Amino acid sequence: MFRRGGTTVSEEQASELTLTLTEAAVRPIQTWVRTAGALDDSSHGLTARLRSPEAELVQVGQRVRCFSVSSRSQMYQARVTRVTPQPGGAIVEATIAAAARNDGARYLMEIVVDRGSFLSVPNVSIIEENGSRVVYVKDASGEYMPRTIETGLEGELYTQVTAGLAEGDQVVSIGSFFVDADNKLKSGE
Repeated sequence: MFRRGGTTVSEEQASELTLTLTEAAVRPIQTWVRTAGALDDSSHGLTARLRSPEAELVQVGQRVRCFSVSSRSQMYQARVTRVTPQPGGAIVEATIAAAARNDGARYLMEIVVDRGSFLSVPNVSIIEENGSRVVYVKDASGEYMPRTIETGLEGELYTQVTAGLAEGDQVVSIGSFFVDADNKLKSGE
């Protein structure tokens, strides 16, 4: 669905706003399963309990970023080494590549889950408006036209687009709220 009206941004305005365009493209969408884990005595192993439905997303071999809740200055890389199903979830074990600082604190674990490759746009491109999701697409004349899209999976950085865009469409990522505000002022909304 297309909405009426568009807006034009001068090169000076675009420069001041650091207006950035990103192509609608097929790219991996990742979500991060966040949980707290306990560090073992070897300072290499983390164990956490996950509840469903997140537990079903976690598999052996996935990357994990982890850091002590009491000191977020040091992040460690790890891999999921075991997933043991339990009623209502699973016990997840991860091995840290380098020994972590064992200060007795719990560790925050971010398990990186690759959900697959889909046509997507950056999350910052999407404007929520009256129950719809709108992006601004640069057309051949250089105008930025609002376009209503339908979305699927929401990742940490990108959101799947199921309708409303084609691969290669140029979408405003940084500066979309300025373009939206300018468009609304011009159309009297």
